[in-house]
Amino acid sequence: MNAPPAPAAGSVPRRLVRPLAALAAVAMPTAFVAAVDPNTPGHYPVCPVLQATGWWCPGCGGLRCVHALTRGDLLTAAHDNLLVTLLALTALVLWARWTVRAVRGRPAGVRLTGRQTVLLMLALVLFTVVRNLPIGAGLAPPVV
Repeated sequence: MNAPPAPAAGSVPRRLVRPLAALAAVAMPTAFVAAVDPNTPGHYPVCPVLQATGWWCPGCGGLRCVHALTRGDLLTAAHDNLLVTLLALTALVLWARWTVRAVRGRPAGVRLTGRQTVLLMLALVLFTVVRNLPIGAGLAPPVV
């Protein structure tokens, strides 16, 4: 039987530096998107993939999704970009786990296996293709 890893050295504030720095790095651009409404034309550039191909890329609607999430509107966020909504919620859970582990002095991190990475990439491609087909029109963001 393997013993649990020993707690990390250093004080709790020192162990929280990385999770809090990551939070700040995500919070600053999120605050900008919360303040500058992407639903109003002219504030953000048009997606180059959409402009060049006419296809919704996996990120299309992501800014509107984040804007809706900052207002607590989960349904609108999911309608704007379901993938970004799911990834944002996953990131929030992983960040909370990281922070708790840092407080407890435990090692943190998420490691994807090769198989998990391939499955994630396939899900990304599938999402992109389906949202551009008539059957997946509900996954496409609303036109602004």
